[in-house]
Amino acid sequence: MQKLTNVGENLVNDIASRYGLSHGAVTHMLVAVNNGGGSMAQFNCPELGGSGQWMRGGMTMVGDMFNNGLKTTVDNLCNELANILSNNQIFPVIPAGTPGSNQWWPSNLGNPFSSGAQNNIRYAVFPNRLAVELNGQVSVYDTLDHNIGGVSQQQGNNTSLTFNSQWGTINVSSLPLITGQPLPVVAKTNFADVAAPAMNNMPTNNNLSNNSLNNNNGLNSSANNSSSQQQSTNGNLDNNYSANTNGINNDNNSHNKQPIDQKDQKSITQTLDIIEKLAQLHEMGALTDDEYNTKKSDLLSRI
Repeated sequence: MQKLTNVGENLVNDIASRYGLSHGAVTHMLVAVNNGGGSMAQFNCPELGGSGQWMRGGMTMVGDMFNNGLKTTVDNLCNELANILSNNQIFPVIPAGTPGSNQWWPSNLGNPFSSGAQNNIRYAVFPNRLAVELNGQVSVYDTLDHNIGGVSQQQGNNTSLTFNSQWGTINVSSLPLITGQPLPVVAKTNFADVAAPAMNNMPTNNNLSNNSLNNNNGLNSSANNSSSQQQSTNGNLDNNYSANTNGINNDNNSHNKQPIDQKDQKSITQTLDIIEKLAQLHEMGALTDDEYNTKKSDLLSRI
């Protein structure tokens, strides 16, 4: 458990009481916001829907994608924690070179030319060395002949770390470990699959067209039968029968049209909601441009 100052403990207890959360859940979110520099947080908190991400300014993702109430709770909580961190000494001051401090890497490495943090993992890049801290444990890797130009972490995952060099994208776990424990090797998650169940259950235009065609066929058959009967009746009966038939057909059209319109409107609303979620995933970097455009085109084709 992350140590807090007396001020930090009091603030966490107050927030936990007001939000109906446990002390551990609030502390977890506090650490996540702190690791994100007070402007973002990536977390995995069961009390708040599992894995999620928050960015100051209103962009919030939770495990339950369509739970707007939970999104609002996470957004309010993270904003409050960010304000607390900027105005109070929440964590004890830790000497430089000690895990958990702002200068957490071994002092003999000097000053990094690049550093950052996401979730419970932090990294610092030095000449020929890469230092990584995961849950307070520091590991140092040999970067060999790689000229690191950027480090990234897979969205929604706490331990996947890759970097870009002149040789392309390299996973940290492929580098020689000098000191510490290696990072766990995890499978990559494709967040485009999150929307797949909803997409599979959505009615398509083809289904709607088939329903419309079937209904029209029923009306046409009724009209044909009426036409046969009209030929065997006199003029007055023809007029009466035609008037009655028109009334029946109008009722049938009104009866059949309503479910189709409701289903069509519902499918369009579902499609637009999913596109909005995919756009958020794309902005976060969880989806590539190709993945996003492909999914978006497929969804729009169903409207």
